[in-house]
Amino acid sequence: MRNHSKIESIGRVIDANLNRAKEGLRVCEEISRFILNNQFLATNIKKIRHKIDDIAKGLLPKSILLTGRDSLKDIGRDILVNELKRNDINDLFAANIQRVKESIRVLEEFSKLLNKECAVRFKKLRYILYDIEKKSAKKIAALSNR
Repeated sequence: MRNHSKIESIGRVIDANLNRAKEGLRVCEEISRFILNNQFLATNIKKIRHKIDDIAKGLLPKSILLTGRDSLKDIGRDILVNELKRNDINDLFAANIQRVKESIRVLEEFSKLLNKECAVRFKKLRYILYDIEKKSAKKIAALSNR
């Protein structure tokens, strides 16, 4: 991993997935907080957001992550497959929790190249997310039945 361009490329992947995971968590947190009025879920989702930042400190310096960021030229920027298909709060939560799980998995895998301890921590977070998703599903489905 001594090649600077490899580090920058890995940094781009990590930066994009850190942002994607935290953005998705924020949407889920807001649903839990303002729509479900569920302090337990909102608090736990917020804790995960902060844990992601904490784990990320063990990967690459923020300066490297920002150096590789080029959102204006990102070839995936205009891909909108299924992103506009949201019928209700259940769809919003499901799409965003799925986005978070996928991003955490990417972070887990790429962390293996930089810091195996971080990879293990991301894996643990992923399993916590599975549990939160399960606990949230019934509460969110109940919204549709109102």
